[in-house]
Amino acid sequence: MASQTKNTTSMTEGTIWKSIVAFAIPLFLGNLFQQLYNMADSLIVGNFLGSNALAAVSSSGNLIFLLVGFFNGIAVGAGVVIARYFGAREKESLQRSIHTTIAFGLICGVVLSLVGVIFAPKILILMGTPDEVLPNSTVYFQVYFAGSIFFVMYNIFVGILQAVGDSRHPLYYLIISSITNVILDLILVAGFRFGVGAAALATTISQALSAALCLRQLLRSPEEYRVSLKKIRLDFFMLRQIISNGLPAGLQNSIIALANVVVQSNINSFGKMAMAGCGSYSKVEGFAFLPVTCFALSMTTFTSQNIGAKKYDRVKKGARFGVLCSITLAELVGVVMFIFVPYMISAFNRTPEVIQYGTTQARTAALFYFLLAFSHCAAGILRGAGKSIVPMIVMMVCWCVIRVTYITVTVHFIHSIRVVFWAYPLTWTLSSIVFLFYLFKTNWLGAEE
Repeated sequence: MASQTKNTTSMTEGTIWKSIVAFAIPLFLGNLFQQLYNMADSLIVGNFLGSNALAAVSSSGNLIFLLVGFFNGIAVGAGVVIARYFGAREKESLQRSIHTTIAFGLICGVVLSLVGVIFAPKILILMGTPDEVLPNSTVYFQVYFAGSIFFVMYNIFVGILQAVGDSRHPLYYLIISSITNVILDLILVAGFRFGVGAAALATTISQALSAALCLRQLLRSPEEYRVSLKKIRLDFFMLRQIISNGLPAGLQNSIIALANVVVQSNINSFGKMAMAGCGSYSKVEGFAFLPVTCFALSMTTFTSQNIGAKKYDRVKKGARFGVLCSITLAELVGVVMFIFVPYMISAFNRTPEVIQYGTTQARTAALFYFLLAFSHCAAGILRGAGKSIVPMIVMMVCWCVIRVTYITVTVHFIHSIRVVFWAYPLTWTLSSIVFLFYLFKTNWLGAEE
């Protein structure tokens, strides 16, 4: 395979920590702008349309992730396959895997748009969304999901670029789309006061722009992984590989999101102020999770490329470095969050009760962020190694079954929102223990010892 371009990194060569950091920094900055992108709706809606509108937008995360998370998991599986062929320098297989991924993404995007628009109102009712919030929530979700094909294809295109080591172009495009989203929010919501539907429309337009920019880059990329519109079709051998790697991650995402919908339903039972406060915290929390997500994604690509190149010792050294960096940075952020969270929540809404709910949730979870970081990094490493079923089972049991059971039983006897908040650090602890045992006690690389 030809030498890499300046924007593409082969993670199978060179100093391990430099390869991981060089790939992770653009991911970190990209995720930062992704959070700004997501937060713009809540900030502007909260300040210009009030608490009801803020509750409608802020409570959107779990339901959106429920429907989008499955397809994002498939995209992760596709990235593992693409990175494996890229690391092994198998050009023909690399091309077939890329074009199959795009074809499958288009099908998934259409399905998601239909499912989201049709079923989102019914799901909102099942979640126990308060009557005064329901109309705004319904409008927001239906507008958002009408354009969800752009979100799906953006994630597909980014997954391809990241699989071949290009984390810079997705950063550039996220910056452009984030700025576009903020400008449109200010014009449509703050200026014309068009309501929460306009906030969702601004997000959709921004996602369409970023997807178009990513596709443009792939059409002009080096020949090894260049996209040709004429080649976009399903190759069923590649599709089986993509699904076998991505289906566990997709199911995991959706089932965890379903569990979080149950959690959100419990939060909803405490009223719209709790919804607004906890929703605002979730936006702030997204920034705290940046070290977690960027290193987890880095480790998936690093592991997959190096296993493709059969450099197993390099995989182990990289895994140790990635985990250490992730948990250290996550905990530092957690301490900052613990101290300054009241000021962060007040940026969304200055109602004292809203700030109190958000602050209580943050100070329950923030000092345990290192456990979340370890679980995500371990899951990223195992997915890159082709062991995606393991993190699926661990997270489904710990973050779904145990989390929902704990909340359902405990809230029945102790009707306090703190019970709901404690579900997260408790289940992060359990998943970390299981992952630690698996990584140390099994031959997860599949290499000969």
